[in-house]
Amino acid sequence: MSNIIELKNISKSFDGETILDNIQLEIHDNEFITLLGPSGCGKTTTLRIIGGFETPDQGDVVFMGQRINDLPPYKRHVNTVFQKYALFPHLNVFENVAFPLREQKAPKAEIAEKVQAMLKLVMLSGFEKRSVTSLSGGQQQRVAIARALISNPKVLLLDEPLGALDLKLRKDMQVELKKIQKSTGITFIFVTHDQEEALSMSDTIVVMSDGRIQQIGTPTDIYNEPKNAFVADFIGESNILDGIMLEDYQVKFAGQTFRCLDKGFAPGEPVDVVVRPEDVDIVSPEKSHICGVVTSVTFLGVHNELIVDINGFKWMIQTTDTVAEGEKIGIELEPDAIHIMKKSEYSGRFGDYSTFSEEMDELSNPDMEAEA
Repeated sequence: MSNIIELKNISKSFDGETILDNIQLEIHDNEFITLLGPSGCGKTTTLRIIGGFETPDQGDVVFMGQRINDLPPYKRHVNTVFQKYALFPHLNVFENVAFPLREQKAPKAEIAEKVQAMLKLVMLSGFEKRSVTSLSGGQQQRVAIARALISNPKVLLLDEPLGALDLKLRKDMQVELKKIQKSTGITFIFVTHDQEEALSMSDTIVVMSDGRIQQIGTPTDIYNEPKNAFVADFIGESNILDGIMLEDYQVKFAGQTFRCLDKGFAPGEPVDVVVRPEDVDIVSPEKSHICGVVTSVTFLGVHNELIVDINGFKWMIQTTDTVAEGEKIGIELEPDAIHIMKKSEYSGRFGDYSTFSEEMDELSNPDMEAEA
């Protein structure tokens, strides 16, 4: 698969604050790639640099082999769909979609043919004469996508375009966007902070934090083989514990020794151990060396979400079993339920479910920042 965009050593600062720190990324032709991360991680700035709305302080943006750092947005073969769709309220659906071609002074017959094709693609045939202000949020988004695609860009940039939609409509549009990308063959670069969106839509996910790329991979790789504690915590739920790698395929954590599937660590090397909540099996206390007390039970429809205190560390466990708050349980872990990661700057910051967010941690421990 050939590269369509390369970001080479891209750095960007605003008011002395580093937003992007030496970003290197290859984006392939006909790929649905998602930049994923929390607010302030640098994903939107990366998108804006690709689109030409920002210029990097250092590094090069290469498009199909050509450096385009100084090329203005309108000269790039790239279009953007923003969260606020920026439709023209005084124009109907047809004219909104036709606008780029009218600016190019395309023939009327060509405009009519291409607008009809775009409206069919986004399932808005018959809406030509509607006012865009009368449309639902999802319909407005489809108009914005059709307008962005009508000039046949090589790349479509999507900056959190589903953020303003309700849950069911957002899920519908996830499916539609993936279909549109496959049918057009255009490279989609999608920005979101929503992990489920990234996992369900992407060929490739780029996980970002603190202005740096933490991991690049397929959704399966990112979920099953996170590179560090940040990725493990941000993509889904994870219990992340301190461990010691005793030897290949053998790790010690939570006071016990376990078989695992990992190798290549130094004997005695401190590691982070990841256990996904859905991979924990509940057994009776007398059948396990690891036991704890259930401190909360939340019913989530298809499963129960338990918080279990095991020697002062709060585990999350997802199970279809019926378990009562205050009950003592044992847990069992198969080797493929245990994933070993090297220690990183994010070690010790995630993976204990005393609370569900760093903000709550800070509120419950006001001296934390001073200690740091």
